[in-house]
Amino acid sequence: MEYTLFFPQFSNLIITILAFILCLSVIVFVHEFGHYFIGRLTGIHAEVFSIGFGPVLMSIYDRRGTKWQVAAFPLGGYVKFLGDKNAASSQNPKIVLDDDQSSLRQSMYGAPLWARFMTVSAGPAFNFVFSGLVFFLIFMNQGTTKLPLTVDRIFDAPYEQKFEVGDVIRSINGITIENDLKELSNLIGNNLSNEKFTYVVERKGNLVTLDKIIQNPPRITQVLPKSSAISAGLAKGDLVLSLNSEKIITFNQIKKFVEESKGEALTVEYWRKGSVFETELKPLIVDVPNDKGGFERIYRIGIVSDYFPFQPATEKQSISWAFLSSIESIYLIMEGSIKGLYHILFGNISSCNLSGPISIAETSGQMVKQGSLNFLWFIAVLSTAIGMINLFPIPVLDGGHLMFFTVEAIIGKKPNQNIVNTLMTVGFALLVALMLFSLFNDFLCP
Repeated sequence: MEYTLFFPQFSNLIITILAFILCLSVIVFVHEFGHYFIGRLTGIHAEVFSIGFGPVLMSIYDRRGTKWQVAAFPLGGYVKFLGDKNAASSQNPKIVLDDDQSSLRQSMYGAPLWARFMTVSAGPAFNFVFSGLVFFLIFMNQGTTKLPLTVDRIFDAPYEQKFEVGDVIRSINGITIENDLKELSNLIGNNLSNEKFTYVVERKGNLVTLDKIIQNPPRITQVLPKSSAISAGLAKGDLVLSLNSEKIITFNQIKKFVEESKGEALTVEYWRKGSVFETELKPLIVDVPNDKGGFERIYRIGIVSDYFPFQPATEKQSISWAFLSSIESIYLIMEGSIKGLYHILFGNISSCNLSGPISIAETSGQMVKQGSLNFLWFIAVLSTAIGMINLFPIPVLDGGHLMFFTVEAIIGKKPNQNIVNTLMTVGFALLVALMLFSLFNDFLCP
């Protein structure tokens, strides 16, 4: 047996595990640090700050008496405040009340309602702030397409490229391109079946007409995680040449071919860095949002392309633009997640859309291979989702605690602790059931 054949698979497994641990550890640290930091500001003492659960691998005490530790199972974390009887912050009044009164104020049980509310809210809030900061930095780095449209990079291709770096696009199919890409987007979107476009470009002070331009080339600009394309080895920059021996000219042909495949396996011939390769993949059914606010089930292979046959130049945007774009990104992620959960609950889309730890780990490994920015974006998306989920009014989660605090504010006294602890147990059972269900999906869903 050739044991070296196992090396790539082993390497991929290591990358996946490390990427998953890094991704989850960052998100957990941000979330729990929010609890810890605001708790400290509001006078609530943290006894333990833990990344992970189970046996403690390493620990250290700071000058305030807080134990900072790393545990064996990196699938979460917690902050245990004074008076908490467990990592879920279940309260044991007797523990606190038996202590001196000076310690009572430093406990989660004895702190004022406002301090407890702020401390618990801080976890999800810090997740959102972290996500916003990551999005902000990415938007500031990437900028937006420069106008007038200018050629910044020529892609490698097995055919002659007519563009040159620095070409300024003056018109496409007679449509003048100066200050607005909306009309251009409509033109291209409505004519993707047209294989050839006519460009007029300004080159070194002269107007040059470029005929028979493939506007929507079948070049892969992104491979989606957990897709048949990534499993088949396709990568960013690949140029699809044929599907089942049928020549492919535009990316729109791929889309149509895949949708009409009915899930049958496809033989893909593609060009990569001067060489031609062949692979086989099977389109998967995915639930895609439609214009009516619902979903439709369509066959996809998980690749993305761009409208342009070149890479346009970009320009930096204002801080305010990047800030507003980051806020919008957080909102869209939350909106999409809530809609997805709603449609899963009511059976409108497959429950396979609910991913468990194995799927998240697999996605982490695939995203880190696609570059640091893609990996950072994924961490920010996951941080937003975890922050949102923690706000659900389920006992054990932060939202459950906030629900109890709201009841306390309304009735003017703490809810019965025995009832609270019972609800916490029920909430924990529901959470475990959900985790097991998502893990079940990881094994059975394609």
